[in-house]
Amino acid sequence: MKFTPLFESIDPGFGNSFLYKQYDEQRLNSQDSLWHYHPELEIVYINSGAGKRQIGSHLSHYRNGDLILIGSNLPHCGFTGVLKNSQRETVIQWKQEAFGAGFFDIPEMRGIKTLFENAKGGIIFHGADKRAIGAKIEAMNEAESSDKLIRFLDVLRLMAASENYTALNAAGFMLEAKVEDHDRINHVFNFVKENFKGQMSLDEISKHINMTPSAFCKYFKKITNKTFVEFVNEYRLVHAAKLLHESNLGMADICYECGFNNYSHFTKKFKEMAGKTPLHYRNELKYVLSNN
Repeated sequence: MKFTPLFESIDPGFGNSFLYKQYDEQRLNSQDSLWHYHPELEIVYINSGAGKRQIGSHLSHYRNGDLILIGSNLPHCGFTGVLKNSQRETVIQWKQEAFGAGFFDIPEMRGIKTLFENAKGGIIFHGADKRAIGAKIEAMNEAESSDKLIRFLDVLRLMAASENYTALNAAGFMLEAKVEDHDRINHVFNFVKENFKGQMSLDEISKHINMTPSAFCKYFKKITNKTFVEFVNEYRLVHAAKLLHESNLGMADICYECGFNNYSHFTKKFKEMAGKTPLHYRNELKYVLSNN
């Protein structure tokens, strides 16, 4: 099976310098189900629910909504999958130069320019800042033209001022130089996304991108700062965390559903990632939910 990496072309529309979209259960966002990239920076706010973060070589699971800032040309994948009840996903996409050459070089924009630099590897926001900024992002839906732009700049100001965030991929994963790197690594990511439940050999993935296994291992490590085996296991474990949160499957079923063929190995790897066994993780989730 061949997987084509997706370059997303974004058109803000006539008279707009940035693209603003809001999705709910009646208006699902299905276009970004594959790993894709674009030169635009992107904000994604998910007001509630759980899902997987898949940004560059970073993989993790969120429980109670999410607020993410994604840098230019940083590969990422869809976040929510299915929107239920009052769950909404809001997306803002823009090119840094869309506001005019040198706009973010003026002294008043210094903090926002630094924010954009930090976003090259992705940023997630937490706690009260996530909720406060997210509310302002959602409120933009009712604004018109210049008012929407002013509100957007205020969102960027609040993000730049926040100290309650985590920078992702800080140790590596930048794709700034060669277009062929974007295509090649997105090809690999989409292959993993579609095949992680089965067994994947280095020979198979290497053949898909026309490299020898040895050359592929060196290339993948250089780009992602992880071995291919580490990345696949991490992808499987993040999917396991999602299933523990969202399904009633038993531990053994989750183990095999995520591509592990040995329950003891699955439990060991999950504990290394989450600091607790899968059963402890699920019981802790049930306790939190029952007390909210």
